Amino acid sequence: MRSLTRAAVWKPVFLLVALSAAVPLVHGYHLGVEDQAIYLPGIEQKIHPNLFAADAELFLPQTRPTLLVPLVAWSVRTTGMPLDVTVFIWHFLSIFALLFAAWRLACRCFALEEARWCAVALLAALFTMPVAGTSIFIVDTYLHPRTLATALILLAIVDVLDSAVLGFKKLDRHIARAILWIGLAATIHIQMALYGFLLSLFLGWKPGRKAMARVGDGEPPSAPGATTQSTTMAAAFPLQSLFQPGSEAWKEAARTRFQHYLLNWEWYEWLGAIAPLLFFWWFVKLARRSGLEMVDLISQRVAAFQVFSIVSALVLTLPPQFERLTPFQPMRALHLATLIFVLLAGGFIGQFLLRRSAIRWALLFAPLCATMFYVQRQIFPASEHIEFPGRASHNPSSRNPCSHNQWVQAFLWAKNNTPENAYFALDTHYVELPGNDQHGFRAFSQRSMMADWNKDGGVVTLFPAIAERWQRETHARANWKNFSSADFQHLHEQFGVGWVVLEKPMKVALNCPYENAQVAVCKVAE
Repeated sequence: MRSLTRAAVWKPVFLLVALSAAVPLVHGYHLGVEDQAIYLPGIEQKIHPNLFAADAELFLPQTRPTLLVPLVAWSVRTTGMPLDVTVFIWHFLSIFALLFAAWRLACRCFALEEARWCAVALLAALFTMPVAGTSIFIVDTYLHPRTLATALILLAIVDVLDSAVLGFKKLDRHIARAILWIGLAATIHIQMALYGFLLSLFLGWKPGRKAMARVGDGEPPSAPGATTQSTTMAAAFPLQSLFQPGSEAWKEAARTRFQHYLLNWEWYEWLGAIAPLLFFWWFVKLARRSGLEMVDLISQRVAAFQVFSIVSALVLTLPPQFERLTPFQPMRALHLATLIFVLLAGGFIGQFLLRRSAIRWALLFAPLCATMFYVQRQIFPASEHIEFPGRASHNPSSRNPCSHNQWVQAFLWAKNNTPENAYFALDTHYVELPGNDQHGFRAFSQRSMMADWNKDGGVVTLFPAIAERWQRETHARANWKNFSSADFQHLHEQFGVGWVVLEKPMKVALNCPYENAQVAVCKVAE
């Protein structure tokens, strides 16, 4: 009996570890891309405080609110492992934590084992599915605070559902744990924690019927009392922002985030926001016919939460006088709704279609995973599918370069061959240039640079104090592709730029100690 119990405990762990290891094979893994172009320099600056003396104010404001940055830095200092290895391990652990939390939620919803595992497997297979028009995926292909925060939120949701048997008559251990999980999520990603708190209120609101029977290994829902929507929204958004219109510099930065403005969304993006509501309605019908009371309740409550999120976003972001609220991105609440939609859909597929047929499982997941793999290769065509840790320590000028991405090779050359206080300038849209694949300069070079349009512009929307600097530095390179030697010299005199990274072919002759087929690293002044 004891061996059977141990097998029952360890089997899910082994399967979840295997599934976590398979995720990068399908979706890839990338270091220093997209939002990690902000977070990774924050970690590097924690480890080596002398770094980024000239431009720390452009990215540190976004990294300070998350505990993940100092946790990763602490891991590097205490273990002595290279940073890229440590970041990869944290990414793997975040994926495992999310899948573990999703499996616990699936166990509350479905009694059949194949339904539970299909729910988790479908979620893993669709990690890089876009969430409507929010410009985020369910899970990113790199370490992001959102992934770990989402795992903690799902654990909180499970405890909220489990508290139903007590009817929320007292602060039972489930609610205490749910509060703890949400609190921990807030230290990792405050925005996601807010959405998790709101969803927990929707799921925990006590329905006017008797408590439901236990499903799987969890006890069903029904619980915590609800606060008023006005109080919740006051906590979500600083109301004083309504009366503080942004500066012209801030407005310019804010309008680079097209996804924040709902009138810019395409029809298919709105379809991604609204279509799950129809599926949730269908899930309610299926759940009632199948006796899945937990799925019935979750589908109703998540649909209500999704409607609330969409209406709130329209009210809070469409009026021009509320433009300062657009960076809070209320539509990103759909991230949790989309995740749960995929999880429930997978459960139904496993229960009614796949069952225990290996052929049916293969017919579903083989083409699905192949499609997700293909899409990721199109997004990162100039990079390895899995940018394994340890590559960044290699010499980019060696016979075995550290990366197939030649922009990254140039960035690593700058790290190894320029002074720690070197100050760089690049095209303001350099992450969008062919061959870059969204890799951030600071993340690899550990050198300061002038503000860029893409990632630094996003930080400005949340922290308006740096808007003037951002505007001044981006405007100074407005005609970058046609810069002459005199223009580069002007950057040196006005901003202190000593180095530039240029896309080839170059239109100006400079002293360039490093070149490859795509990029050159050049001195502006001796």
